[in-house]
Amino acid sequence: MKSLIKSVAVSLLISSSAAFAETVAVITPYLAQPGTQAAIEGFEAAASDKGWDVNVIDTAGDIAAAISRIEDSITQNVDAIVINVDPAQVSAGLQSAKDAGIPVVGLDAGADPLLVANVTSNGYAMAAETSVYIANRIEGSGKVVMFVFDAFPPVQIRGVIADAVFGNFPDIEVLDRVTPDVSDGGIADSRAKMEAILAANPEPGSIGAVWAAWDQPALGALQAIEGAGRENEGIVITGIDANPQARDAIAQGGNFEASIAQDFAAMGAAAADVVAGTFANQEQRASVIYVPTKMVTANNAK
Repeated sequence: MKSLIKSVAVSLLISSSAAFAETVAVITPYLAQPGTQAAIEGFEAAASDKGWDVNVIDTAGDIAAAISRIEDSITQNVDAIVINVDPAQVSAGLQSAKDAGIPVVGLDAGADPLLVANVTSNGYAMAAETSVYIANRIEGSGKVVMFVFDAFPPVQIRGVIADAVFGNFPDIEVLDRVTPDVSDGGIADSRAKMEAILAANPEPGSIGAVWAAWDQPALGALQAIEGAGRENEGIVITGIDANPQARDAIAQGGNFEASIAQDFAAMGAAAADVVAGTFANQEQRASVIYVPTKMVTANNAK
């Protein structure tokens, strides 16, 4: 009988703990991006250690749907919301969350007064490193193709800095500033757009470099260059993220020469720490939390 009573008590305790587990909604339109996947996986791992229930919601590029999913999460009375989307584009949802007393944390999103904090990498520094790398590699002279995405603040920042760096070299010309379709991840459309640029600039040496604000366009550009048989022209490619596919390409020592490794797992874990702080009613002083990065080249890609 004592054993039975003890078993029932333990079961009730476990059930009670589960019933009171904090619930967190993670909302993004960009789950097709490897970096977003890795950051959210890092968050989920940290949340699991903390005993939270996490619901990851992907709106597959649909920003309006992201607002609706925020509203749905508020109706479901979640304890916190984590977003990976431009906060300015979902401000109506963020205001509703604030009115409901539900904290919202940005995971590589963008700074906003309606967020507790945004956890990200230093986009200014990453873009400066890769654009200066290109400027030095082409010796301050040549035509550069840029792949940007201004609709997403962490990536928009990178484009602004690269513009400034290239603009400071009188003999560097930005040949094109391309915004690829990212609904399928970005590689395929970046390849198609780069193929068109190559066709319009057929002379060897007419393109000196490709600067990409993240790895997927860099990989697409690499495919286009190799597909056109122009890999021996010395076109330098850089990206940002250093995802596994990019690392493999860089390690081969070809046109894709450098990327910046973001620690997405640490980013997700840091976002979980911010959420935990809100549950504990701790003051969050910093509105932006930066996670360290490092440059990846053929020397350290493996």
